[in-house]
Amino acid sequence: MKFIFSIVLFPVALLGYMWKSAFENRIVYHTFRFPQFPAREKLRLFFISDVHKRKIDDKLIEKMKDEVDAVIIGGDLTEEEVPFLQVAENVKKLKSLAPVYFVWGNNDYEAGEDELSELLEENGVTVLRNESKSYLLKEHSIDFIGVEDVSKRKADLEKAVQGAKAPFRLLLSHNPFIMRSIKEEMNISLILSGHTHGGQIRFFGWGPYEHGGVYTRNGTTILISNGYGTTKVPLRLGAKPQTHHITITS
Repeated sequence: MKFIFSIVLFPVALLGYMWKSAFENRIVYHTFRFPQFPAREKLRLFFISDVHKRKIDDKLIEKMKDEVDAVIIGGDLTEEEVPFLQVAENVKKLKSLAPVYFVWGNNDYEAGEDELSELLEENGVTVLRNESKSYLLKEHSIDFIGVEDVSKRKADLEKAVQGAKAPFRLLLSHNPFIMRSIKEEMNISLILSGHTHGGQIRFFGWGPYEHGGVYTRNGTTILISNGYGTTKVPLRLGAKPQTHHITITS
């Protein structure tokens, strides 16, 4: 009888653990140093990707108060059937921290491109659609470069880098597969991306995608986030949610 009870209890307990894991609030701290970054300058970013259906926790916002200079939303801010009132509330919370920059993810288009564009504009969010924007530090400028989603075949990296002039360039791409398009002459130092959810559910270390982390490929550093929310099912195993506090210096 005890054996049968254990067999029944184990999957219930596992599902409970996976559900609880999916709604954790985790901030991963990173410090990156690049020779291309202006000397004696510093930039603090809050990076969040793949929010999907989640409501951003007030406790997370409170921890980041007065701790960041800009907020980066790495795509999949929403998805189909998520109320736009909820999306607006999430955006307002992030906007309370610092100016917000956004790149499109595959699920954002499906949620309603026109409606989401209007919402972002109304809330003063800078949307980077295959373009670059100069970001002013204390005495110098750097470039934020943003591309649209790779999987939707909307990304145009060549066009996006055309306006970039600063020695330090940060690329925002929802999909990390943009790495395949990077050329040395583009001088991109750092990429921030999400999309993969770190595999979301991993058994014995195996998952459909690599676990989130920091990688260096062809001289470019890429941060791939596990993301904040989930897709399909609100469950995680072996790939806990992540948001990121990033400090960049010379």
